[in-house]
Amino acid sequence: MRLPFQTAAFAIAFALAATLPSSPAGAESESVVVFAAASLKNALDEIAASWTVKSGVTVKTSYAASSALAKQIEEGAPADLFISADLDWMDYVEKKNLLKAGSRGNLLGNSIVLVASKDWTKGDVKIEPNFLLASLGDGRLAMASVAAVPAGKYGKAALEKLGAWSSVANKVAETENVRAALALVARGEAPLGIVYRTDAAAEPSVKIVGTFPDDSHPPIVYPAAALASSKNAKAEDFLRYLAGPEAKAIFVKNGFTVFAARSST
Repeated sequence: MRLPFQTAAFAIAFALAATLPSSPAGAESESVVVFAAASLKNALDEIAASWTVKSGVTVKTSYAASSALAKQIEEGAPADLFISADLDWMDYVEKKNLLKAGSRGNLLGNSIVLVASKDWTKGDVKIEPNFLLASLGDGRLAMASVAAVPAGKYGKAALEKLGAWSSVANKVAETENVRAALALVARGEAPLGIVYRTDAAAEPSVKIVGTFPDDSHPPIVYPAAALASSKNAKAEDFLRYLAGPEAKAIFVKNGFTVFAARSST
């Protein structure tokens, strides 16, 4: 597994972010197209709007499961940047030689939580080895696809390590991405769900009833990179902006952990 910021070029990008020049408002330029994990929507929409004001360049963002986005990139979908919710799908794209050399780096961290509808009355859930998750509700457990989508993979890994997976495996309502799992709980169609903490914070119709220990699943890491097919010079400007102080403040406000720049020397 890659550790945060082994890629020197991305660490340099962090240093450059503070001095990123801005273009006059309204300057004509090609839009930057970003493929990003669904869990990034709230924060990234705000960051993109801020950068557009600063640079005059619009950002067009496509949100979906990292697995779906990686497959679209493999099939030649036009995009400039890719931000995955795990290392595996970024590795997948990189092994296809579809990343711009030296542009990849680990940007953010997150955590996974157990959520219920806002009118949940059973109190907080102590998430520990062999906890009785199956006894907490009669309905389905909403999760993103446990075979492909990062949030689902993290959730299944945690439940397996804690000895709770076998009791709920046949009750899981799998969705195409983590925001869809969140929506099932928000609408009352599933009593409980496993989502990122940042997703829970963005949805007023749910509340966090338990937090999975960090050591119960692989580290949650969001890598970002420019795509080799991109000829848009503004794309790497936006990648640097994502690593800079203005974007960092927005990510932190939305509940993400931001990895500090670190030299590889």
